[in-house]
Amino acid sequence: MKHLKSALLIAILAAAICFPLYTGTYLHHTAANILIYTTLALSWDMLLRSGQISFGMSGFCGIGSYAAVMVCLNLGISPLLSIVLAGLVAGLVATLLGFAVLHLRGMYFAVVTLAVAEIFRVIVANLSVTGGTMGKLLPGAIFGGNSYGIYWLMLGILLLTIGLSELFERSRIRFALTSIRNNEIVARSTGIDIFKYLVFTFALASAIQGMVGAASAQINGFVMPESSFSLNFALLPLAMALFGGVLSTPGPVIGGVLLGIIDQVLREQIPYGHLLVYGIVLVVVVLFMPNGIVRAARVQIQRIRIQRIRPTS
Repeated sequence: MKHLKSALLIAILAAAICFPLYTGTYLHHTAANILIYTTLALSWDMLLRSGQISFGMSGFCGIGSYAAVMVCLNLGISPLLSIVLAGLVAGLVATLLGFAVLHLRGMYFAVVTLAVAEIFRVIVANLSVTGGTMGKLLPGAIFGGNSYGIYWLMLGILLLTIGLSELFERSRIRFALTSIRNNEIVARSTGIDIFKYLVFTFALASAIQGMVGAASAQINGFVMPESSFSLNFALLPLAMALFGGVLSTPGPVIGGVLLGIIDQVLREQIPYGHLLVYGIVLVVVVLFMPNGIVRAARVQIQRIRIQRIRPTS
């Protein structure tokens, strides 16, 4: 069974890498867009494992996008390197912000992160160095707009995020975050430095979100406050993670890909009513599969296995 699972993962990875070779430019850009939101969904889930719910993804995406564009325009740094630097900037900002807001819990932390994201947007929109409300324009899109390169770039960032998420799951970080989420008093009594783990996780998730924002800016070739700090960067990934199932790596990834495909199909089939159907799909999943489709599928598979091995009377 273990070998079968490994073979399946290798096959999926190979199919994902080879996807652009057998599809057209439109599907390349569509898939890249789905990968953007899937990566954000997984990064959001990484912080959720500590029990903290953040609505600040749009803020860190915006910081990353502006950081990448500004270093490209002012320092002449290559687009790929600017994406890495943007992630570091977003992570640094999150670390400094974490010292101020990570003492909060629950809805208080969620509301503060949403407010901070809006503050970032307002500040950027009122600075002349960032272009104000008009934003900044790059000389051209990354890879000259080549759709193959754009797709592989976003796939690479998603694979990096999956690797970090799995590192969380297979190390002591998982046990620390789970303990913090379940009972902070018990976690502290066992010697876990709660604040250190929260700051680290918040900074890492924000760095990933900054890289995604930077990559999006390099793909589009421009930044503007309204688009770079769009709430879509916060709400859509959240819906994708809930759709697939939270507190794991497969849930947000599978949920992001499936929900992204559903959204695209609905846009093409029902251009003026796709959001209504999209919302109905989400409501149905949340009501009947509150733990997400991945966990629901696992439960169903387990039931089938039990029925097969159960002796017949």
